[in-house]
Amino acid sequence: MATTTATLYHQLPSDIRLATCTLFRSFNHRHLLIPQCAGASSRPYFSRSTTPFRLLAFSTNANEPFVEKVSDKPPICSADELHYVSVANCDWRLALWRYNPPPQAPTRNHPLLLLSGVGTNAIGYDLSPGSSFARYMAGQGFDTWILEVRGAGLSVRGSNLKEAQQSAHGVSEQMEAVANSTTSEAFAKSVTNGVYSADPQLTDFPGALSDSKISPVKKEDDLTRLATVWDESKLVTKLTETFMSLSERLSGFLSENQSKIMSAKLFDQISKLLEDSQLSEGFNEIRGKLSSLLERRQSSAIASQIRDLSQNLVNMIEEGQWSVSPQLFDLQERLFSTIDDFQKQLDLIVQYDWDFDHYLEEDVPAAMEYIRAQSKPKDGKLLAIGHSMGGILLYAMLSRCGRESRLAAIVTLASSLDYTSSKSTLKLLLPLADPAQALNVPVVPLGALLTAAYPLSSSPPYVFSWLNNLISAEDMMHPELLKKLVLNNFCTIPAKLILQLTTAFREGGLRDRSGKFFYKDHIHKCNIPMLAIAGDQDLICPPEAVEETVKLLPEDLVTYKVFGEPSGPHYAHYDLVGGRMAVEQVYPCIVQFLGRYDSVS
Repeated sequence: MATTTATLYHQLPSDIRLATCTLFRSFNHRHLLIPQCAGASSRPYFSRSTTPFRLLAFSTNANEPFVEKVSDKPPICSADELHYVSVANCDWRLALWRYNPPPQAPTRNHPLLLLSGVGTNAIGYDLSPGSSFARYMAGQGFDTWILEVRGAGLSVRGSNLKEAQQSAHGVSEQMEAVANSTTSEAFAKSVTNGVYSADPQLTDFPGALSDSKISPVKKEDDLTRLATVWDESKLVTKLTETFMSLSERLSGFLSENQSKIMSAKLFDQISKLLEDSQLSEGFNEIRGKLSSLLERRQSSAIASQIRDLSQNLVNMIEEGQWSVSPQLFDLQERLFSTIDDFQKQLDLIVQYDWDFDHYLEEDVPAAMEYIRAQSKPKDGKLLAIGHSMGGILLYAMLSRCGRESRLAAIVTLASSLDYTSSKSTLKLLLPLADPAQALNVPVVPLGALLTAAYPLSSSPPYVFSWLNNLISAEDMMHPELLKKLVLNNFCTIPAKLILQLTTAFREGGLRDRSGKFFYKDHIHKCNIPMLAIAGDQDLICPPEAVEETVKLLPEDLVTYKVFGEPSGPHYAHYDLVGGRMAVEQVYPCIVQFLGRYDSVS
């Protein structure tokens, strides 16, 4: 799994927490609804049930032409080809970066699928010509594909070819713009100086969070002034829409318990606006009635009652705000802001509504079938390599599918189904296992936070110097490649995905979304040859965590290897893919292993 916000945030001094929080909130409102990846650079170094899927890339219409690849791929894509595959039951188009073997390369029988970690994209496998795992494997004769799951990299939402291509170019431009901006440098300077003042470019937009308030209306002003400020109908509509969204359980996106948590949260926020005033008693009565309605099945009668109660609440505040002491002249503005921010949070929950099982049951199978159709292996099988969460996906697939996985062999890099016995730094994720807390943070803009933090880890006074050690061991990655990895590779993570992944740190290890299927309890049934690789100084997935899964696998099928020597070199989490010694030590080991199982039976 990739480095997480919890790892960053809980180790920060209070002043840096404040700055990070402000940046996160501003980025959340301004950018989070559009880009899939938060970091980028200028143009790259070179130019077991499965859900049914559609084989036509982009196409949802049988009359549309069959499209195998994008003719005009975005600049950020450094692969030979960019393909897209549709996923049934949703509007996501998953990006597949393809690297073609050169004519002089050895002939191989199986295509190779590469899977990335949580909140990361294809760039981690292709950092530069001299440090490109994908290019290396293609050079060894493998038809190499990198899958970007939903929400990662160039994967986009779109109903047709033109829309998807436009979205992909838009994401690419946003990635490049973020890397070329000075946001991170300005952030670093303000924090290291011990003072943080919000950049007006980050906060001066509709819906931005701010601690400022509108100027109070003077008591001598007449009621006409108040009428221009108090937009009753708009506020009633806003309240009604928000309550209706909760009542409808967001069309199934929230469970009943989660809906109750969110309802209570909104009521508490409104209550805080009215505390120490004569309005609290009236609000508590309306709150009780609304809570009762929100727990009932949706109907026109319920909708009408919710609107009436919203109207009553607005009337109560409007009539009472002049009589209470102190007078609450800016109450409407604060109420609007509270409701607007809450609605945006609900929207994020809907937009980023996927978990680990969505990747496992929908994204990976759709990509695998598409690759089979393009590469046409004689036995219909693929080779697969997964780093971090990518390896966890492969383990989980074998647990679910067993002999039906249609994989010839797999390699996992820094992956495990059970982290309970290790000292993984990702144990800091456990507080987010509380659904109530996770709903307070419906998404984690990991890319934005790492982009802001990177200058503080790479230059004096090295406030976040420990961040580099989580990603790469000392002297194992060229500074420019490390910078590219941090600024380009990380994306936004849904809270639902984090909630499921945190089960890997609990007794029994990773489980499905129902909590009843424990993946490691079934991994012994697989019959696929596996190479499991660990890094000696990996703080995210230590060797003992990798061993926890390896010991469950059939001994005649699994090969276990730890890279790193007591006197060096050492391997941290990303060094297995992009470290300076990987091309000499790790890559050949993987090629040798896969070569043994590349023949067609």
